[in-house]
Parts: sequence; C-alpha cells; structure tokens
Amino acid sequence: MKHISNVAVLGAGVIGASWTALFLAAGRSVSVFDPDPETQNKVKAYIDAAWPALEELGLTERATPDALTFSQSAASVVEGADFVQENVPERLPIKHATYGEIEAVLPPHAVVSSSTSGLTLEALQEGWKDPARFVLGHPFNPPHLIPLVELTGNSCTSADVLNVTEDFYHDIGKVTIRIKKGMAGHVANRLQAAVWREAVYMAIEGVASVEDIDRAMWAGPGLRWASMGPTMLFHLGAGEGGLKAFCDHFKDTFNGWWDDLGDPRLDDDVIEKLVAGMAEQARGRSPQELARDRDRMLVAIQAATKPLR
Repeated sequence: MKHISNVAVLGAGVIGASWTALFLAAGRSVSVFDPDPETQNKVKAYIDAAWPALEELGLTERATPDALTFSQSAASVVEGADFVQENVPERLPIKHATYGEIEAVLPPHAVVSSSTSGLTLEALQEGWKDPARFVLGHPFNPPHLIPLVELTGNSCTSADVLNVTEDFYHDIGKVTIRIKKGMAGHVANRLQAAVWREAVYMAIEGVASVEDIDRAMWAGPGLRWASMGPTMLFHLGAGEGGLKAFCDHFKDTFNGWWDDLGDPRLDDDVIEKLVAGMAEQARGRSPQELARDRDRMLVAIQAATKPLR
C-alpha cells in the first residue's frame, strides 16, 4: 500500500494518539487535528511513551517518527490525505458536523475510516452527501499494540474501498475482520460486554471478589483466548471428535449455564461495589502505572505468539 503515504488523524485523544504512533511507525507521514490546545504536547508525549513498545514489536522498520504535523482545523488536516482515521467523540452530531466540514475538501481517492466503538455505519453515513469512501475501522484499545480492526461497509460503500482499507491495515501490522451485519458494539465489544456482564453479576452476588474474578480470567480462559478463539478451543477440547463431539457432550451443561447467567445493571450501588473492589486490586497503583504493566504484557504476549501466526 505504498500509495497510502499521507494519513490524517481526526481527534487525538487516547485512540487518536495511539493510531498516530502506529502510522508513524509504519513509515507514513501523519497530520493531526484536535481542538484541544494541548494536543501537540499530549500526542508527542504519547508517541515517546509508545515508541519503545513499537520497536520491540518490530513495527518501526520503516519508521519516520518526525513525519508529524498538526493542523488548525478538520478541513485543513485532510487536504492531501490518502487515508483519514476519524476518532472524534462518540456523539452523532459531532461526527456529522466533522464529516460536513471535511467532505468538500477530501481528495477524491481518500478513504475515511471511523474508529467508532458503538455507532452503526448507517447512522454515521447520514452525515455524508456521498458516503462511498467512508467505512468503519474500529480498533481495540490501544491500537498501536492490539492488532484487531473491525471493518464494516455496506451497499453505499464503493466496491474497492474495503479492499483498499484492509490492505492498508494489513500493511501496518493489523489483523482485520469484516462485519457482515451491523450491530451496536460490533463484534469484539459485544464479546467483552457479555463476559463483563457475568463478571459483574458474580461480584454483586458475592461469588468471588472483583480481584479473584479478574484473576480467574487472566490465569484461565484469557490465556487460551490469546492464542485461539472460543469456538476453535472447544473444537480442540473433544479430541478427534471435534466440535460436534464437544457440543453433543456439553450441550446440556452449557444450556444450563446460559439459563443461569445474570442480568445486572450498572446502577449506583453496583458501581460503588465495583470501584471498591478495583481499589483493593490496584493497591495504590495509579491508572498510568497499571497501563504500563498492561502494555508490557501485551508486547510480551505478541512477541511470544507472533512466530506461530
């Protein structure tokens, strides 16, 4: 994807800054716009912090970390862009207003990909006069470390755009899936929402502490899920009989568990209990310290598994 050399980043919060670091590591020139007056300092600090991990993952072979500029408006940042990663706040009026500002000045070949985590493609397309070159490209946080991108297009999307977008993401080290039917939250967020719902339910029911429920995940199924998905792992769980044998043997067990799963709601009491449990688990460590630990482990996991992919 050598023809995608100039990338614009709209919105430079945590997601936008992470994307910026990755695009630079992949040898692209990047222009950033965010209305926050501290954007330049924040983004540069984020890149400095992220760069060692990107080097360790081997993603900086084509890196030009100084190929970074900042623009004064959404319209000016997309001028000359081959690809635009949009990360503005998850509110339709803000996204629609942004699209209205950039559409008239976009280069005709440019692709715009939204990082939206929950809004549907159809709802976002209402902000465009012609949404043919607009897609969803939802990353998993932090984008510079976690490879997943969920891609969505539909009948209004030009035939080549998803292929161009997917090839570009692959070239910068991402792993993509294509969503065939739009749902709020896409695929990965719905999976983690389902797991967290049961974790919250078990915590408020007193089954185990918040910390032990988290420990049960990272020391148990989380390790397996870092290598393969749940359906493949269950396929392997029955030996030569595969998934059919697994389902035949465990269908009543799983049906019973599914019938017994909880349906909690994040009201004030539940939130208070979760926050108290997190305070015990954090043991005085700040979110920044915990995030550094997370990132080191993410790098180590990917470094260990990359040769097997």
